Amino acid sequence: MVVEHRGLSEINGSLVILEGVKNPMNEELVELELEDGTKRTGRIVAIEGDKAVVQVFEGTRGLSMVNTRTKLVGKPMEMKLSPEILGRVFDGLGRPIDGLGEIYPQETMNVNGEPINPVSRVYPKNYIRTGISSIDCLTTLIRGQKLPIFSGSGMKHNELAVQIVRQASIADNDDFAIVFAAMGVKNDVAEYFRSSFENANVMNRVVMFLNLSNDPIIERIITPRCALTAAEYLAYKLNKHILVILTDMTSYAEALREFSSSKGEIPGRKGYPGYLYSDLATLYERAGIIKTASGSVTQIPILTMPNDDISHPIPDLTGYITEGQIVLDRGLDTKGIYPPVNVLPSLSRLMKDGIGAGYTREDHSSLANQLFASYAKVQDAKALASVIGEDELSENDKLIMNFGREFEKVFIGQGEENRTIEETLDIGWKLLSMLPRTELDRIDDKYLDMYYKPQNNIE
Repeated sequence: MVVEHRGLSEINGSLVILEGVKNPMNEELVELELEDGTKRTGRIVAIEGDKAVVQVFEGTRGLSMVNTRTKLVGKPMEMKLSPEILGRVFDGLGRPIDGLGEIYPQETMNVNGEPINPVSRVYPKNYIRTGISSIDCLTTLIRGQKLPIFSGSGMKHNELAVQIVRQASIADNDDFAIVFAAMGVKNDVAEYFRSSFENANVMNRVVMFLNLSNDPIIERIITPRCALTAAEYLAYKLNKHILVILTDMTSYAEALREFSSSKGEIPGRKGYPGYLYSDLATLYERAGIIKTASGSVTQIPILTMPNDDISHPIPDLTGYITEGQIVLDRGLDTKGIYPPVNVLPSLSRLMKDGIGAGYTREDHSSLANQLFASYAKVQDAKALASVIGEDELSENDKLIMNFGREFEKVFIGQGEENRTIEETLDIGWKLLSMLPRTELDRIDDKYLDMYYKPQNNIE
């Protein structure tokens, strides 16, 4: 039953308070009609007796304490969904903004999602190819995984996001689609995303959500939920494999901090609400595979670390929830290496079950372990060279240093190239072949016999 109230008891920032409300529900959708007839949307975020605190998405400017008419719809916020959403662009609240008209829904779903029974989850296996060697080989993205990218302000995470959208694929490519959500981006960045997808002719498999920096900040709290609702519909109703890219989660967390402050809640670390961990978990845990559908939802949240601090609450809590991370390095970025992936602190905890024979290639796991180990030795050699000079290094350390330079230049710094997994693994073997066979202690002899081809008569 729709209940209408006239007047407001209090206005505080983006929040309004209604009194005398009978049986309000948390997350219930609310419609507010102004004196001039325009309408705004909100949701109930707190209940105290017969008082309901309503969060107004479009802001409270122009609302009248006396003449505002408020309707409680009796249901949570829902999103209209149909197969037509592929190729469409929506705002942060899931409303079409591409000029192609409204969506004629085949189904509506609660944007807050439904908890997935752990018993119904299927363990993630098989991989998603991004065409980026440092990811595909060393931090392989597995279907159903949540694998964040930790970046820094001003680094090329937007370009990396576009490249992943442009190149990502799976074996059964017809059932693959991407949900892309941008939060708090400037108009030129939003246009960059949209034009890049259109120029690459991939827009037909992308569902795009844009929350601009001049949009109401509260809208950012709903944007990832709308995106994940669209992803769940495509994955669990239409049986597609969906890759969800959320950028920038730092903008989302800052919106949550502002919202929490307006409610007068006690702040936690660096002013963020104490429930930041559980709130992020409600988003990240919507990735996965379930028994009742053949589709999957895979997440790549992108966040910028304030002051490049990986111990900041946002990356810190994200790391607890997700299954690994891809870390971008400012030093590599400064040297012009793109994508500037720092492979040593990066990891994918699920890659061991989605690579190897039957998935990528039988030598993948051993090759990845050896590349990690060899690149770690590069850092030790660099530290020694900074003390005694590179000319004073042993011949073995000089080979390690040379390997490190080529690894960063060729393997990590691939630019816009789209590599197959076979090309990536072959490049890895070519780089390892710069080192003596005795240095390759993480690889079985049978793989060394098959793939190791020493250079310059090194044995």
